Amino acid sequence: MHWKMKQIRRKVEKANIDNVSRTIMYERFYQQNPEIRWSLLAGLVSRNAGWNMTDLESKWFQQLLTQKYRDLLFHTYERANWTIFQDVYPQLLWYEYAKTKKEPQFELLDYLGVSKFMQTEWKYFWKSRNEERLCTALIVNEQYTIEEVVMKQPLYKENVFSSIIYFLEEHAHMSYVIFPTTMGRVYGLYVRNFKHVKARIWLGRQLSSLLFHPIIHEEIYKFSICTVPTGSRRDYEQYMGWSTGNTSPRLREQYPVITHHWYNKKDWSLQESETEQFFSTLPTLRPTERTKWLQRKWAELYVLQKVKDLSVGRK
Repeated sequence: MHWKMKQIRRKVEKANIDNVSRTIMYERFYQQNPEIRWSLLAGLVSRNAGWNMTDLESKWFQQLLTQKYRDLLFHTYERANWTIFQDVYPQLLWYEYAKTKKEPQFELLDYLGVSKFMQTEWKYFWKSRNEERLCTALIVNEQYTIEEVVMKQPLYKENVFSSIIYFLEEHAHMSYVIFPTTMGRVYGLYVRNFKHVKARIWLGRQLSSLLFHPIIHEEIYKFSICTVPTGSRRDYEQYMGWSTGNTSPRLREQYPVITHHWYNKKDWSLQESETEQFFSTLPTLRPTERTKWLQRKWAELYVLQKVKDLSVGRK
């Protein structure tokens, strides 16, 4: 085996420990390789996953959801988070090595189990330097990668994505991805139709467009540089001058390290040929501040858990 492959695999194993380590690696990689936009997007989305994980053990969610369902949701987030990192971080390390050597050695991508789709896209990027297209390609790749491993797995499909709780949450717009700033403002988008791969790709592309919009990009990037990820919503609440009153534990104080396995990894792109559709031009997305909207959503959650608390008290 090529010595570099062994080194890459060791680095991936060391880095793919938990949500916090993944977030750090994504954002650190972007700082050193800002042409790979997807890495910053992945870091900020990973922060959102961390906040959602620790929310499950907050005071409010302990009241709203059973321990069994909270555990299942945590494992859903964790498995998707781990799977994406396991697939893409070797690609990022390969690119960093190729850039240093000024020699791509594309054959290494095949040995690393990279999809044929991404092998083609990396080759195109090496010649074109089209940063936006590569970011879109990585979004497409990550969403198809988790489609079989997470979204269609019976454990998650039947018990999470087909549950009435998931349905109500999505239709009440309780699911969202936010980009905070050190100025206390937040930006973001609703998560709709998360069960559908094309909808997730569309969302990812819109989030990328929002993140790299010249009006707000520097604000959000400053947050990522200045704020060490802990998985707690305190990471961004500290800049907002107000708090929900809910608890928000740190991820490493709440959850143990989870061991994952990925047997018989398959190349999704061998069955999906209609991928060029995902590179169409997006409508211009003007940044909309979501701070007050986020406050309203938290207020709604507060009322929900109070109503649940009262109903339990009457029994």
